[in-house]
Amino acid sequence: MQKFLDVVAEEVKEAFEAAGYDRELGKVSVSNRPDLCEYQCNGAMAGAKQYHKAPIMIAQDVAAKLEGSKAFSEVAAVAPGFLNLKIKSEFLYDYLNQMKATEKFGTIVEENPKKIIIDYGGPNVAKPLHVGHLRSAIIGESIKRICRYNGNEVIGDIHLGDWGLQMGLIIYELSLRKPELPYFDESFTGEYPAEAPFTISELEEIYPTASGKSKEDEAYKAKAMEATFKLQNGDKGYRALWHHIINVSVSDLKKNYERLHVDFDLWNGESSVHDRIPGMVERLKKEGYAYTSEDALVVDVKEETDTKEIPPCMILKSDGAALYTTTDIATIEERMEDMNPDEIIYVVDKRQELHFDQVFRCVRKTGMVKPETKLVFHGFGTMNGKDGKPFKTREGGVMRLEYLINEINEEMFKKISENKSMDEAEARKTAEIVALSAVKYGDLSNVAAKDYIFDIDRFTSFEGDTGPYLLYTLVRIKSILNKYAEQGGNVDAVSLAPVENESVKDLLKSLCSFNTMMQAAYEEIAPHRICAYIYELANGFNHFYHETKILTEEDATKKETYIAVLKLTKEIMETCIDLLGFEAPDRM
Repeated sequence: MQKFLDVVAEEVKEAFEAAGYDRELGKVSVSNRPDLCEYQCNGAMAGAKQYHKAPIMIAQDVAAKLEGSKAFSEVAAVAPGFLNLKIKSEFLYDYLNQMKATEKFGTIVEENPKKIIIDYGGPNVAKPLHVGHLRSAIIGESIKRICRYNGNEVIGDIHLGDWGLQMGLIIYELSLRKPELPYFDESFTGEYPAEAPFTISELEEIYPTASGKSKEDEAYKAKAMEATFKLQNGDKGYRALWHHIINVSVSDLKKNYERLHVDFDLWNGESSVHDRIPGMVERLKKEGYAYTSEDALVVDVKEETDTKEIPPCMILKSDGAALYTTTDIATIEERMEDMNPDEIIYVVDKRQELHFDQVFRCVRKTGMVKPETKLVFHGFGTMNGKDGKPFKTREGGVMRLEYLINEINEEMFKKISENKSMDEAEARKTAEIVALSAVKYGDLSNVAAKDYIFDIDRFTSFEGDTGPYLLYTLVRIKSILNKYAEQGGNVDAVSLAPVENESVKDLLKSLCSFNTMMQAAYEEIAPHRICAYIYELANGFNHFYHETKILTEEDATKKETYIAVLKLTKEIMETCIDLLGFEAPDRM
């Protein structure tokens, strides 16, 4: 379905052409002066030089051709050469009826769907999720949903940190605490226990303890590195213990991500490509891409067009150990061989931009990806506290994610309990739903690359540009529709018929721009576009609600139209919040 502004612009383009001018001058935009007009065209200004004619004269010629227009109720040529346009209500209703009848409200989906892998999440196993994991999870989940909505096959991969020294640290510390375990007995030939010899709480205490010891004791660190080496080289007992670490960690991670309404199709980690690294390294050396520099193995990735120095991409350290770079390159190679995606999007901290620039250049230079394969670095900024510094606990440490969620849930529960219309169980369930909207909308309403202030007081407010405000608006719409049904009306049978009402017209204009917004959000990988749109929609509805009698309207046609507008608004708002990764309660 054509976007609303394209449909509107078509008539203006025809008028330019009929007046003897280039039709491409007839582009239409939403007015930046809504007090003067609803839409505008500045094509006459652009055409003045081309046609050696005063822009106001061009605008007047075009305006004359738009007399009796099917789209515009008013067309005015104003100095120095603008076309001010006001849309006919009938035209809006006609377009909205087409939207209602079209799948996904007329959103243009991919004719040739792409296979897209989104790499987001990236937590380390054996560690609790903390606030630093929040943005990747929230932004990545929304991007995944947006890409799917636009018709693509999308695969979300968490890309766990499940390999390397942290594993050796845990295993060595366990060998000191529980040396009797069969995993440390090289002569053991039986079946290893099915149950892990630790809980998630114990595991989360073991790692920081071991990490702290390794920083103070070189001998301890050497033993941990030895354990890492044995694990990576297939020691049977260590591998069995490692599987326990993964299983216990992933089970806990899934619970926490579930609270955020975030899920992954793949739970792969760095370990999944460990066995392919030796062969990949040999190929890079054999084909002349990799060479030794200062005892490390590197690949040059600089290009002639570079305006700044791009260091070589290090593949192996001087001691022969692999790096994050190595596993990221091997992961791309594996993804291309196993899934052959058209696009891979990385949702990671923007401070990793150089790292991914090197990785992307390396895989392109070495032929691991096709020339047409799109590799996207979608870097996000820092989540800061009110002091402008990275968000911390009151004690100055990094806050666990579950504690942050609990804190916001409690804050929202207090606010909802003030209503006193719900029992505690319902209030707590509602608080969780609304709190999630506060967290997600608070993040996603910002341009991802920018840092932002995480302000619990502002995010949990029911007023202003917040998640709770949007949900309160949606609940209000649901309530009106329910009351209409209770009065004997059939919400599913109502239809849109032209009604002259300025506040409803403003809401209709916002509804008409849904598919335009969705295309921009998809093409720009920009969830904040959806946030800005739904906030505009909520404001449009609330203005309409306060200006208009709805359920008490006596004119049956008007009343049905109002209910039809509310139903469509509800459906589009619900679509938007689902794309952002949260939902609305039935009441608040």
